[in-house]
Amino acid sequence: MRQIMGFALALMLGGIASQAALAEEHAVTVNDPENTLAMELESGTVLIELSSEHAPNHVARIKELTREGFYDGIVFHRVIDGFMAQTGDPTGTGTSGSGKNIDAEFTDADFVRGALGMARAANPNSADSQFFIVFDHSPHLNGQYTYLGKVIDGMELVDGLKRGAPGSGSVTDPDKMVSVKVYADTQ
Repeated sequence: MRQIMGFALALMLGGIASQAALAEEHAVTVNDPENTLAMELESGTVLIELSSEHAPNHVARIKELTREGFYDGIVFHRVIDGFMAQTGDPTGTGTSGSGKNIDAEFTDADFVRGALGMARAANPNSADSQFFIVFDHSPHLNGQYTYLGKVIDGMELVDGLKRGAPGSGSVTDPDKMVSVKVYADTQ
């Protein structure tokens, strides 16, 4: 009951009220609040641990965009069942971004269930603001996409995102990120 009341209070206050409310809502320990994101979906909060050891430039850029409120209200425009959910395009079409590309930071990190990766075009150095979360282990992405981190709590909420059309993954009336915050900023 306390978890429900804490979550309801956070919603009434217009989002994430505090680290204490988030800690009460989630059974996971956040080891690095500065490198953890709290992604508020309409269905609840997803906690994402960013990996600055694998992708320091991408993590810095994602946190910069997050702190600017860039991701608030952005939809999951491409969701492919059994593969991944993609977001981060302010137009919701998959063709746009923040306007600042980031050079690839490929590593040997394994794209296991819940891993985040940076979306890009054919050019390896074309990542911008779009990222994806994989539903299932996707080793074919290893060394081909920048590994950004992993979901540490709330993967069931990601699993619940509305799926897109077979093939393209394009979603009609998509789910959105209500807000995204750096966990350290929720104090």
